[in-house]
Amino acid sequence: MIMIEIVLQPRILEPKDWATCLFVFSFILIAITKTAFETRFSEFLRILVSDKYVKVYKDTSHLMSGFTILLFLVQIISFSFFIQLALYHFGYVSKMEKTDWVIFLRIFTFFGIFVLSKFLIEKIVAAIFNIEEFAEQFNLQKVSYRTFVGMILLPINIYLFYNNTSSNILIYCIIIGILIINLFSYLVSLKIYQNLLIGNLFYFILYLCALEIAPYYFIYYLITKNLAH
Repeated sequence: MIMIEIVLQPRILEPKDWATCLFVFSFILIAITKTAFETRFSEFLRILVSDKYVKVYKDTSHLMSGFTILLFLVQIISFSFFIQLALYHFGYVSKMEKTDWVIFLRIFTFFGIFVLSKFLIEKIVAAIFNIEEFAEQFNLQKVSYRTFVGMILLPINIYLFYNNTSSNILIYCIIIGILIINLFSYLVSLKIYQNLLIGNLFYFILYLCALEIAPYYFIYYLITKNLAH
């Protein structure tokens, strides 16, 4: 009589329900925004091919509007997902940590605090240099373009999250695309506010170096250092 030994191995299931809920929640926020602000949302989607949205909604009162706040939340969720996925592809987190909601929560909290703190510091610096009006309009424009990037990233995040065969080349292409859109937003700012910037060019360059370049290097350093340990 032949005895067959059966060895049972536990099957490890990656918990992804939390991510699915967040993806659905993000799309619900976008749907609510589109319904409540239909005309503005339509103009917003054309932000890369037309400067009409930037010119029409440049008033600083729009910075704290429901439209901006709803899509800002989508932006934070989307960028936090992408940061976690990029860290996985570059080897800073393991395969299990790619789908770990605790890692996402840490990144989401840190990134959210970082963005809000940066916004407050910018307001203080703008007050010191007496360029509050420009800084607030510039902030509104940055939020608009980065929110647009966040919306584009959302379906890309879904693909990257549920697909384990993505290459580093794709991640690099996405990062380069984000940088190009950011650069484009700065060029649009220079075009729109060129008269205002002529008398404050030194402060604008200092503003870009201190508050636009250094903080993102700082956040990259902190995230990679903490997760590497």
